[in-house]
Amino acid sequence: MSLHGSFLSDEQFLCSICLDVFNNPSSTPCGHSYCMACISKYWDGSKVCQCPLCKKTFQKRPDLQINRSLREITEHFREMQSSSGAVLKEKRSGRGGGGEGGIPDDLFVELKKKLPRSHRVPSTHGVANGVAIPASLTVPTTSLTSSTPNSPITGSTINTSEPPAAAPPFPRSYSRRRFTIGAGACMQNLPLCEIHHRGLMIYCRTDRECICPVCQVESHQDHETVTVEDEWTDNLAQLNASKQEIQEMIRQRMRKIEEIKLSVAELQGSMERETAGSMTLLSALVSALERSQAELMEVMEMSRRAAEHQADAMVRQLQLEVDELRRRDTALNELSQSEDHLHCVKTFPTLSTPPPTKDWSGVSVNGDLGTGTIYRSLAAQVEKFQEELRNAAERGFPPAPVPEPSPVRTLPRIKRVQEYAVDVTMDCNTAHPRLVISEDMKSVRCGDRHQLLPENPERFDRVVCVLGREAISSGRHYWEVEVGGKTDWDLGVARQTINRKGKIEVTPSNGYWFLSLRDRHKYAFRTEPSTDVHLNLRPQKMGIFVDFEKGQVSFYNVDAKIHIYTFNDTFSECIFPFFSPCTNKSGKNDGPLIITPVTLKE
Repeated sequence: MSLHGSFLSDEQFLCSICLDVFNNPSSTPCGHSYCMACISKYWDGSKVCQCPLCKKTFQKRPDLQINRSLREITEHFREMQSSSGAVLKEKRSGRGGGGEGGIPDDLFVELKKKLPRSHRVPSTHGVANGVAIPASLTVPTTSLTSSTPNSPITGSTINTSEPPAAAPPFPRSYSRRRFTIGAGACMQNLPLCEIHHRGLMIYCRTDRECICPVCQVESHQDHETVTVEDEWTDNLAQLNASKQEIQEMIRQRMRKIEEIKLSVAELQGSMERETAGSMTLLSALVSALERSQAELMEVMEMSRRAAEHQADAMVRQLQLEVDELRRRDTALNELSQSEDHLHCVKTFPTLSTPPPTKDWSGVSVNGDLGTGTIYRSLAAQVEKFQEELRNAAERGFPPAPVPEPSPVRTLPRIKRVQEYAVDVTMDCNTAHPRLVISEDMKSVRCGDRHQLLPENPERFDRVVCVLGREAISSGRHYWEVEVGGKTDWDLGVARQTINRKGKIEVTPSNGYWFLSLRDRHKYAFRTEPSTDVHLNLRPQKMGIFVDFEKGQVSFYNVDAKIHIYTFNDTFSECIFPFFSPCTNKSGKNDGPLIITPVTLKE
């Protein structure tokens, strides 16, 4: 095969716009060639004159002229196409002498003779498709510059180490379809085929790949091929369907996300309801047990005292009967030894009759502690709690749980009761003469001796205590008292009409409601009988809360934020804060009781 046949092919005589052999070819100032009619029509439809291949823009529309040399070549090319058809077929079957593709040798010689000397290539070596071009070979300059950007000569480098790669012919009659590429498609920067360096403008549906026109002729002749643009147009319908499917999948997943978030929110709400419900239920159970325990201790103590009182009365009566019987026995002994028979006869009838006595055979001390009622009540409450627990295990707690009425649940927590803080001071007119009160009336301690104070009806003369100045006749009131390291003290409230002279029985029935500390560790409420309280944490500051309408007096450990106890009674008259620092018998209780400002606890 000749060298010139390896780099000159029929596609170099095609217009880049109409993709047909040049018809009256003309060259633009940038060196590219087109059909005169094609380039003129292309520029007529555009406001800016621009080269379709290199995109160079011209300020003024160029005055194009027909390239006569190129027109002569293309005319000879047309004349010899019919005669070269057979040659091309022979070359495709391997029998031709011009190689696979390109212009036949005889046609190339004839074309070279038609070229003017001024249009021949200079005597320098070049490369086309990796093939060295001899200096004696001349080709029309206009034909080389007017080829498409993928022309095998443009941008070539010399490479003489590899055998020449023959460009296969591209006769349109071999293709199953004829593709007409418009000017807009030619202006696109198409990717190049790695093998033939032609634009990938054809899509093979059989192999599902983009190919160039040469690939179509060589490897895809029997395949279904369309232009890339037509394939994309067909895919647009599928694209819309795919978009809708993907958008539906997105919507489904967004709904699932919202569903998961809603589930988490519902779980949080369920946890809050469960926490609140369980705290309410279990706190009520614990409070019921504590209340029942206190009632048991109180009832048993009262039963014990009643039994002791009954036993004392019985013993006293029996002792009186024993004394009378002993006197009768003594009289009878004396009568038996007497020698005065007349006296004995007169006295014996009186002494022989037993004195009047009670029949003690069926009498005994009542041993019933009176706890049966409390146990039965507690059993009923426990059974009720068990039913509530079973319901909670099966159905959970309702969204808005309503706690069962309970004295403990109605008690406010320390943070809430602190909101009812009032300014409390001590009334020095009620203070025992041994009490020393500070100038601001906020602190009291017990002195070693009596002070010379005026005697008045309000002053305590036996119990070392003092009342507050502020009367409580309605509403809610709260104050705090620092007890520090004292070993003994009394704190609470007292009724206005209490007895303040002489020995006082400090019980709720007598108008006193307070908590006492004795010997540093013994806490008790002055009830009937006294109620002992076991505190794990020794309070340094006590909080006292009064709800006058509910008849409640509550005590709190301020630092530990713990509710200690609540009296429930009925207030029929004004009450006053009550303070007693107690005496300093042990020598370790000389510290004062101090009314302190209330600081809200978190």
